[in-house]
Amino acid sequence: MRSTLVTGFLFLQFFCACSGSEGDAGTESTTAESDVDAARSFIRSALDGKYDRARQFIVQDSVNTQYLDLFERNYKLRMDPEDKRGYRESSINIHDIRQVNDSTTVVNYSNSFKKQNDSLKVVRVANQWLVDLKYSFSPTDTAQ
Repeated sequence: MRSTLVTGFLFLQFFCACSGSEGDAGTESTTAESDVDAARSFIRSALDGKYDRARQFIVQDSVNTQYLDLFERNYKLRMDPEDKRGYRESSINIHDIRQVNDSTTVVNYSNSFKKQNDSLKVVRVANQWLVDLKYSFSPTDTAQ
C-alpha cells in the first residue's frame, strides 16, 4: 500500500510537470478531437490544477477516479506554491506517439519544468478519446 502511494505521489509530481503554458479562454472544449488532443488537454488541466476539467478526459472507472483524487489532494495539500507556478508555466513536450490500434494510443511526454518522461494511454470509448491512468502505473503491460 505504501509503495502504491509513493508511486502515485511520484507520478503526480511528474504528471504535474508535463504541461504547456496555453491561455485559458474560459470556453475550453470538454471533448477531445483526437487521441493526442485528449492527452494534451488532460495534462494541461492537471498541471494547471484544474482537476474538475481533467476528470472530463479520463476513462470513468473507480481506479482512474481514485488516481485523479490522489493527484488532486496532493496538489491542493502538499505542493508548494512555487512548484504549482512552475507546472502552470511549463510547456508540454511530446516525444513519441505510438498507435497500438485504431482505438488505443500511447503518448510519451515530458514538460519543461521537471523534464521527466512519462506515458499516457489514450483509448477511444463510445467515439470519445479518454486517458486511462492505469497504464501509467504499469507501462510494461500490453496496451489493450
